[in-house]
Amino acid sequence: MQPEPELRADRIRLQESLRGRGIGAAALAALTQVPREAFLPPESRHRAYQDRALPIGHDQTCSQPWILAEILQTLDLSAGARVLEVGGGSGYFAALLRAAGAGRVDSLELLPELACQARRNLTRAGVEGVVVWAADGRKGLPGRAPFDAIVVSAAAAGIPPALMEQVGPRGKLICPVAGPADERLWCLQRDGGGWRELDLGACRFVPLR
Repeated sequence: MQPEPELRADRIRLQESLRGRGIGAAALAALTQVPREAFLPPESRHRAYQDRALPIGHDQTCSQPWILAEILQTLDLSAGARVLEVGGGSGYFAALLRAAGAGRVDSLELLPELACQARRNLTRAGVEGVVVWAADGRKGLPGRAPFDAIVVSAAAAGIPPALMEQVGPRGKLICPVAGPADERLWCLQRDGGGWRELDLGACRFVPLR
C-alpha cells in the first residue's frame, strides 16, 4: 500500500526525526514497511505520520511512533520470535512486531469491537502471522507460553505477575507502569533465576483495563 504524496513526505520527515533521536535501521525499516494510516480511522489518516498518539475509538489510541520504535529497538527480536502483545488496539503494533522479525504475534485486546477492527485492519494491510484474541490481557495467554517477548501497550499499576511467568528463558517483557508522579516504561529481561531491569524513560499510555 503506497501512501498519498502528502503522507509520503510526512513519513520521510518522521523517519528522519526518529533517526536523529537514535532509532536504528532495523526499527526504522519496520516502520517504513507498515502503513500506519491503514490502522487509523478515516478522520485521523491525514495525521498518520505525526509523532503523536492518535485516537482509534473506544477511548483508545494508536501509540506514538517514537515510543513504538524505542520498544522495537529494545526488543531486538530474533527472526521467528514468539511475541505476546497485551492491548492490541488497532493492530498497528502487532504488524510492526511482525515486520521486525516476529514469527508469530498473539495479540490480546479486551474490547471485542476493537479486536474485530484489528483483524480487519491486519487483513486489509496484508499482514499474516498475527492472531488477535478478545481477552483480558492481564492473564496473558498461558496456553501459548513461553514467549520470547511480551509487550504491554497500556499502563498498569504494576507488572502483572501472570505475564512475568510466561516469559521464556532470556525473554523480555516491556510494560509501562503508572507511578504516583509519572509513568515509566520498563523492560525486564529474564536472566537465569532473576530479572534484569531497564528504565526506558517517561511515557504516556492509556490505562490497562
